[in-house]
Amino acid sequence: MYDAQLRTGRRSGRSGTRRAPGDLAASPFRADRDRVSSSAFFARLGGVTQVVSPSGSGLLLHNRLTHSLKVAQVARAIAERLLSDPTDLSKLDRLGGCDLDVVEAAGLGHDLGHPPFGHLGEGVLDRLARQRFALPDGFEGNAQSYRVVTRIDVRGTDGDGLDLTAAVRAALLKYPWTRLTEPQPHPRHLPVPPRGASEPEDGPGTGSVKFSCYSTELEDMVDARSPFRGRLADWQQTVEASIMDTADDIAYAIHDLEDFHRVGILQHTSVSHELTEWLGHAVEFAGRSDDELAGAGMRPGCSLERLRRRLHAKDGWIADDEAFVSAVKKVVANLVTKLLEVPFDRSQQAEQAVAAFSGEWTQRLVEGIQVVEEPPTRSGHVALAVEQWHEVQVLKFVHRRFVLQRPDLALHQRGQDRLVSKLVEALDNWLIDRSEAARLPHRLRDLFDRARAEFAQLRSEAPELLVRPGEPAVIDTEHLERMSRGRAVIDFVASLTDNQAAALLEALSGRTTQLWNDTFVL
Repeated sequence: MYDAQLRTGRRSGRSGTRRAPGDLAASPFRADRDRVSSSAFFARLGGVTQVVSPSGSGLLLHNRLTHSLKVAQVARAIAERLLSDPTDLSKLDRLGGCDLDVVEAAGLGHDLGHPPFGHLGEGVLDRLARQRFALPDGFEGNAQSYRVVTRIDVRGTDGDGLDLTAAVRAALLKYPWTRLTEPQPHPRHLPVPPRGASEPEDGPGTGSVKFSCYSTELEDMVDARSPFRGRLADWQQTVEASIMDTADDIAYAIHDLEDFHRVGILQHTSVSHELTEWLGHAVEFAGRSDDELAGAGMRPGCSLERLRRRLHAKDGWIADDEAFVSAVKKVVANLVTKLLEVPFDRSQQAEQAVAAFSGEWTQRLVEGIQVVEEPPTRSGHVALAVEQWHEVQVLKFVHRRFVLQRPDLALHQRGQDRLVSKLVEALDNWLIDRSEAARLPHRLRDLFDRARAEFAQLRSEAPELLVRPGEPAVIDTEHLERMSRGRAVIDFVASLTDNQAAALLEALSGRTTQLWNDTFVL
């Protein structure tokens, strides 16, 4: 009972067993789900890129909103399946519990902080945050989502954030650590770091590649995870976070492939050649050295062989050659032969083929979910079985190899990189211009005041969190102002849609004479 009460606890101190003003649901977890789905940040995701910006392509593609809805749908299906098995239910209870509404709320909210232009925008904001504004935490979409629900978003007049229960906040922590310091020892220093915790190969000393909490929200993360203390390692996802993470993988692997089949980008011939060439010469490919494989260039089969080797290098705990071969064959049979062989022509038959592909794969992957009480560090407590895990890796490979590596997409993204960079620079210059202080966008001014107060408090209580490990924890006023401007500008830009970011830069650059534009409101 004590743990259950902690799971429903909110930061405001209100009891989770009573309906708060404005909540339609009596259940605290269902109220949280409603708070997320009613958020303006959630609605904004309809205009944010999933892989390719619909506004730039003119194509009907998934966006972050439809992706989030599907993640929530898959996550709930996984949880329902596990909760219906008495053995799994007993395991889940020992690990801290599992609630359907918590899982669904996490699926809906996991991308609330995702910036314009998808992962491209995320990388640009991280680079600028660290290099232009000296923010040790940089920018990370998962950490920004947590900042949204705990600080930036609002519900009513009685505090910051959405005031979610501990269970839902913990379920949003896909990577429950900060970039550099917490928890201690930091998971990136483990012999085999958790997925996402290792440092980038080209940036040693910069901290984990993925993380779900900035230093400014550290106290909140500790509070959210307190009900699970003693049940889970400090760096381990909760069961509900693990379900959301797995559902995210499933949705990404399946639904993005649907998109690019519909618009004719996934070509039967190129995908078929890559997979069947490797199947026909697997022994030959396996006998080649890494240098020989690299020298073969883009010969069909080489990229897939490199994937097989990466899986063994990174995930030796589960990588299995027999399962890999089986996964490639299944993708050939179900994706290449059944779906891609006939171009998508918008006919009823073509739509039925896409729906059958999505439904069959989703059902197969959900049925391959299992609860693992003592998982390896690169897995959560809820994970795909060996066969399904390999199938997801091959599906994601097809998406990465034949969509994300296209030169035309790279051209599009380089332009988006410049757009986001110039927008950040323009907004920062506006903040610096003291003569314009009274005419700053209200939202930007509010975010700057918030960031300055947060950093001032950290400078007083834990200055070491504002610098990289080993650096002197001395933060002068100028440095504090620089970081505050950076966090405010980054928060502001990350809250825009793709179209809003483009329109705002047009206005700031003087390339439009329109005074008021319904694309954005300052």
